[in-house]
Amino acid sequence: MSSHDEIPGPGPASPGQPVTPEPPRLSLATIVREWGRIGCIGFGGPPTHIKLLRDLCVERRQWLDGQEFEDAIAACNLLPGPASTQLAIFCAWRLRGRPGALVGGAAFIIPGLVVILALAALFLSSSPPLWVLGAGAGAGAAVPAVAIHAGAGLTSASWQRRKNTVRWLFYLLAGAASAATLGPWLVVVLLGCGLIELTAQLTGRRHADAWLPGIAAPALAAGALGSGVLLSVAWVAFKVGALSYGGGFVIIPLMQSDTVSHYHWMTGAQFLNAVALGQITPGPVVQTVAVVGYAAAGLIGGILASLVAFSPSFAFILLGAHRFDQIRGDHRARAFLDGAGPAAIGAIFGSAIPLARALSHPWQYAVLAGALLLLLLLRRGVVLTLLCAGAAGVVIALTVSSALH
Repeated sequence: MSSHDEIPGPGPASPGQPVTPEPPRLSLATIVREWGRIGCIGFGGPPTHIKLLRDLCVERRQWLDGQEFEDAIAACNLLPGPASTQLAIFCAWRLRGRPGALVGGAAFIIPGLVVILALAALFLSSSPPLWVLGAGAGAGAAVPAVAIHAGAGLTSASWQRRKNTVRWLFYLLAGAASAATLGPWLVVVLLGCGLIELTAQLTGRRHADAWLPGIAAPALAAGALGSGVLLSVAWVAFKVGALSYGGGFVIIPLMQSDTVSHYHWMTGAQFLNAVALGQITPGPVVQTVAVVGYAAAGLIGGILASLVAFSPSFAFILLGAHRFDQIRGDHRARAFLDGAGPAAIGAIFGSAIPLARALSHPWQYAVLAGALLLLLLLRRGVVLTLLCAGAAGVVIALTVSSALH
């Protein structure tokens, strides 16, 4: 590690203080360089981001202790919003305080935002080239398979953590049914399942001290926003960033009804393209919301949507990172996620139904079947699957004259 990478940190902890070693205090230039690199090469979603952050902070540079890093993952998984983004912000906060969190988080997010907005401009233009339409239709056809794959990847760990099998199955089915039928009311179901499980566990502990009104209050306040496209974009983005539990893909059912059915910013096919773009670009999957914002209000809408969607993650770290140990050990937070988590996984599974209904060409169902084969049986990655589906769409669009009619 070169000498210019670090700024001298505080001295050793006094007796009685936590034994976790104090990490080095990095320069902001180092934060920008390293977190920006991860933002540029972070294809593949949260597993890739976590691996890159661990390789950088724990294995290669040894800036953070391995146990502290694992504890941070656990704490971020208890928070709503994109967990890998919160982990990136936390690691930067740990190494350079609040300025590091702001700079590191921005460096991690901005590269993917630039790429996805450029692609949104191409795919959502008034007359895109035929190959672009084919690529979008092909990749979009694979999106329902990606939803099923994402839900399957989360199910095993959630099942092992369940406190009650009957309630777990109820939350899973409630989330699936809500994503398939209720659209924007899915948020209420997620919160409701969390509250039910919290109440059940606290009743068993015989001390039901209330705390969740603080969670609902921001949602009610944001819901009071007035009319106007930008305010509507901000409200949709807020739900994505502050009320999504269970991983990045749960944002899909949260957005689809608002974007396609309620506000009519996009067609069903365009929304499938937006989801595919969020999967194949580097950085957080939540960047999908930037495509929605772009469709609603152009470049300003895309930037606003991304800013609002990621603001809760910055707030959680800047205001609460020093309490991560308490958050992880708080049985109330764990209990709420024991209900909201399975419901969110069910919502991911359920989102495959309206996503599949949005397919408009018969050949897309063949592409969907091929994507299911690649993801679930051959266990290929999401990015590779979407690229193959997009390539198939290009070939079909260019060789079959009626493919997109």
